[in-house]
Amino acid sequence: MTRRLPAFILLFACGCVLMGCDLSMTRQRKLTTYAPTALWPDGSSARPLPIGVVAQGDVDRAAAARTPPPVTADLLARGRERFNIFCTPCHGLAGDGDGVIVQHGFPAPPSYHIDRLLAAPAQHFYDVMTHGYGVMYSYADRVDPHDRWAIAAYIRALQLSRRAKVAEVPDAAEHIR
Repeated sequence: MTRRLPAFILLFACGCVLMGCDLSMTRQRKLTTYAPTALWPDGSSARPLPIGVVAQGDVDRAAAARTPPPVTADLLARGRERFNIFCTPCHGLAGDGDGVIVQHGFPAPPSYHIDRLLAAPAQHFYDVMTHGYGVMYSYADRVDPHDRWAIAAYIRALQLSRRAKVAEVPDAAEHIR
């Protein structure tokens, strides 16, 4: 009898395990998005958001999009780093629109040094990075708002450096020689 007891316990345990195996957990009824249903009065399985709902972080993102940070050396350094990562493949290192992608047949973006973009406010560059423009897609999911402002500041620095005159920079003539 003592030899049959472990075999019986093993057989009982296997039976218990197998009794729990059914497909009810993997084949449940569910409502897929936008599927018609009689569950709700409007007949749709997708529920509308309540009135007045604001997604978490939307207020902060909207404030960051409206107010650029003050331009500092750290901001310009960050803008240069981010520009070199995200922008130079198309726009080139100097912002002339002659990046590597263009050399391989992709349409050339406009140079940052044309009159239209020289007159554009920094908000324009921020908005283009956020929403895209022409064949440029949105970088909102790749570049956070603070970095977009940093890139916009660096673009403005590129534009100013192209048009700078030695007379405008104090002591520049001594450093050039």
